[in-house]
Amino acid sequence: METRTADSNPLRVLDVSGAAYRHAFELFLAGTDEKPLTHARLSEVVEGLEHRRMLLDLGAGEGRTTAHLGRYFERTVAVEPSAAMRGKLRLACPDALVLPEPLDRVRPPGPADLVHLSHVLYYVPPEDWPRTVGRALDWTAPGGALLVVLQNPDSPCMRMAAHFTGVRYDLRPLADRLREREPAHAYALETLDLHYRTDRLDEAVDVAEFMVNVAELTAVDPLPDRADLAAYVQDHFARPDGSYEIGHTQDMLTVRRAGPGR
Repeated sequence: METRTADSNPLRVLDVSGAAYRHAFELFLAGTDEKPLTHARLSEVVEGLEHRRMLLDLGAGEGRTTAHLGRYFERTVAVEPSAAMRGKLRLACPDALVLPEPLDRVRPPGPADLVHLSHVLYYVPPEDWPRTVGRALDWTAPGGALLVVLQNPDSPCMRMAAHFTGVRYDLRPLADRLREREPAHAYALETLDLHYRTDRLDEAVDVAEFMVNVAELTAVDPLPDRADLAAYVQDHFARPDGSYEIGHTQDMLTVRRAGPGR
């Protein structure tokens, strides 16, 4: 095992209920184009649905995207196991039914015309992905859509996470497996090119640390040092004008469930 020096400063394991996570998340939101670009694409998907009776958002977080999607639907059901996130979720979506159970125990009240599973699979063991997404597909109404969103494995963000932790997530094998198992449905995998930008190195490093936390850092021994992360950010994300840009391209898997009689 590697020996830490007295002046080492390992990366923090960020708890979603903690102040450090909130600080980094707010920095990320302030500097990324993710919300406007993903919300625009999600609106296009919703507008193509035959029915908009119920939205089911699995792992809704603090509810910004839930609120955006919910305005299109008669009813919104949001699943969020984190108590810290649920408080903000209820403020963002006061009319939503909020369910606190984890995904493997939750029982939604009925099938949904849109099931949204965004940036949740990081917290699910890869061997359980087919079962988790299969359950989400079971909760999708005939003719409705299931959306699964995850970082693209070749994005600068994920290359950084893999460099420091060895972790690499990829939706493509899951999409292939679902297609083989449920060929009646329609499948599409697309990428959204997104970027985080800041003029400050310290903010870029905090956001990079937030991004690396997609890995289960409690299982990483020894933890990478923040000085090494800062050097990586400087080497890979610095721009000629002195600013920093971290690409975090996302994959979006859309499964349109076959309608009745298919």
